Amino acid sequence: MAVAFSSDSSEVINRSLGISSPSRTSPDSVEALYEISRCVEWVKIRGFHKVALQFPDCLLVDATEVASKMEKKTGAKVYILGDTSYGSCCVDEVAAQHVNADCIIHYGQSCLSPTSHLPVLYVFCCRPVDVEHCVQSFRDLIPDQHTRVILMSDVTYSASINDISTRLSQEYTHLVTSRLNIPDSKLDTESSTEMSEHTTDSTPTQENTLKQDSQVICRFGRTFCLQADTELDSYSIFYIGEESLTLTNLMMAYNRCTFYSYNPEERNCRKETLNVNKALMKRYYMVEKAKEANVVGIVAGTLGVSDYLTVINNLKEMIKKAGKKSYTFVMGKLNVPKLANFMEIDVFVLVACSENTLIDSSEFYRPVVTPFEMELACNSAREWTGEYITDFRELLPGAPSHVPMSEGTGEDETDVSLISGGMRRVGLREEEAAGSTAVVKRDDVLTVAESNSGASFLQSLSCQGLEQKLGETEVTTAVEGRKGIAAGYSHEPGAGGDEGRD
Repeated sequence: MAVAFSSDSSEVINRSLGISSPSRTSPDSVEALYEISRCVEWVKIRGFHKVALQFPDCLLVDATEVASKMEKKTGAKVYILGDTSYGSCCVDEVAAQHVNADCIIHYGQSCLSPTSHLPVLYVFCCRPVDVEHCVQSFRDLIPDQHTRVILMSDVTYSASINDISTRLSQEYTHLVTSRLNIPDSKLDTESSTEMSEHTTDSTPTQENTLKQDSQVICRFGRTFCLQADTELDSYSIFYIGEESLTLTNLMMAYNRCTFYSYNPEERNCRKETLNVNKALMKRYYMVEKAKEANVVGIVAGTLGVSDYLTVINNLKEMIKKAGKKSYTFVMGKLNVPKLANFMEIDVFVLVACSENTLIDSSEFYRPVVTPFEMELACNSAREWTGEYITDFRELLPGAPSHVPMSEGTGEDETDVSLISGGMRRVGLREEEAAGSTAVVKRDDVLTVAESNSGASFLQSLSCQGLEQKLGETEVTTAVEGRKGIAAGYSHEPGAGGDEGRD
């Protein structure tokens, strides 16, 4: 685990950043790739004066050129968001608000999560697809023309999906094509209409055929229609794009469907062999770890996706009803050293977009679970059915997948741990619900035990986060600062004056 905290300095000097732009040969290609004309029109029509441009790392090489063209053609002040607060697929409203931007233009890969504060224009910088080769690969991999197939794509290849669907629909009678569902994000009706014209993925004939008698499924920024008498499990999914978080997210969510993928860069087509059941069992193990936890850390992995505060508040209430303590952390992008500062936390819950919520926490000192897994651990009314939810908004009240929290449990309700094999208490007891949970009754002999001692230690730390005390702090000369790490400074109770932490 030492590698997670430190590395050889030569590695930093010699590593390759891997920043490269899509192949282009002329300035006209920049205009087309980044759709500068559409961006300029969007900014001018809405009268924006401060525009924030958000690029992923792989496109930052073109950022200054695009910004210069935008400023010259719009007359607006243009800012480049160099380092995103969280994943580059999410709109970084926090960074944009630092410069009081009026809007954001988001370039490249996107998770299409709805935002809440600023108007957003999505430019996917669509890459080319060899349509003929893709269609032929589809035929070779799925020879039966009566197979039910849903055609999906990465957003960066969405421009070619109409052509592919048109050619295949003449042969495959049960082909369904998904279309991108662009979040409105405070855009007016005219803007939403304009954007849908640029990003519609499904053919008009298909929409007209399925409109009258169909079931509409809208998840992860993609909408598609199935015949009313069919089940989603009976369809295969053909995905156009590279191996990515988007594909992993779709495979976890639609884990009963067979997946095929076509990689336009490598020009190969394959049946996905990822053992989804094995992956689901690994996530179920994380649920068991969450059930064992007494102290839960809720980590905000996004500050831009709408309803993230509602989910955090719901998690706090649910964790409290389950008899656990919770603390909320905002720390930007996660890494091992950051979370290791809080060893008193038993498990962390990451509230992030659907594509960034699934992280491999094998190197972390404590497990990192999703809101859905935390709900499985705390809400006895929700049962494990094999369904997996990565979009936390689907858990909110009013959503199709919402399950109300079960009412209070009795003192004698227990559960068997599948990790330790021992008995564990479920829910919040009456005396705990009425008052503090620092000291609780342990048995009928009136002996008491301190519960969640780790949480009590965390509460005793002198540094518990940033707290504004404007005008209350007296200005003094420089003094010697604290020694140690945030998990326990040398002068704090319980730290034991461990000088090794200096």
